[in-house]
Amino acid sequence: MLASASPRRQELLTAAGYSFTVHTADVDETPRPGEAPEAYVARLADAKARAVLARRPEALVLGADTTVVVDGDILAKPVDAADAARMVGRLQGRAHEVLTGVALVSAGWSRVAVAATTVWFAPMSAADIEAYVASGEPMDKAGAYGIQGRAARYVTRIDGSYSNVVGLPVALVHALLAEYPGA
Repeated sequence: MLASASPRRQELLTAAGYSFTVHTADVDETPRPGEAPEAYVARLADAKARAVLARRPEALVLGADTTVVVDGDILAKPVDAADAARMVGRLQGRAHEVLTGVALVSAGWSRVAVAATTVWFAPMSAADIEAYVASGEPMDKAGAYGIQGRAARYVTRIDGSYSNVVGLPVALVHALLAEYPGA
């Protein structure tokens, strides 16, 4: 089971040949004071998976949470266009990290891991940022961009998993599934 309504995660799992059902989890995604970004995404992935497991105790549940980190700051989903423009402005012309926490849980078994990918953005003019935000693409994405969409024109390099930047490090999911006793 996938504890996520993200269409991007569903597309990635389907493309990789996995069968699953979707059961969403509603968890508070507020970072805790002083919480490191890696701990934050790991905690949320685990909380999402466990929320679904509580309703479906016979299941193996996959939870995930992705965030963008720049200068140690977590950039979650923007609240409005101005917030999206602020975020993209912080990312342009430099590198940042995309972190995804992945949790696989079942009754009596669990694994939690974090994937990190470094992404470099080309410099963007104010007009570039304004046009990108006006496209609407940034509004439901951590860090206010989707590498698989219009933002791809500004990504000059990545170091790590491309699917992680989309929202789910598929190779990590595969490795964790291989550890599952029922595999």
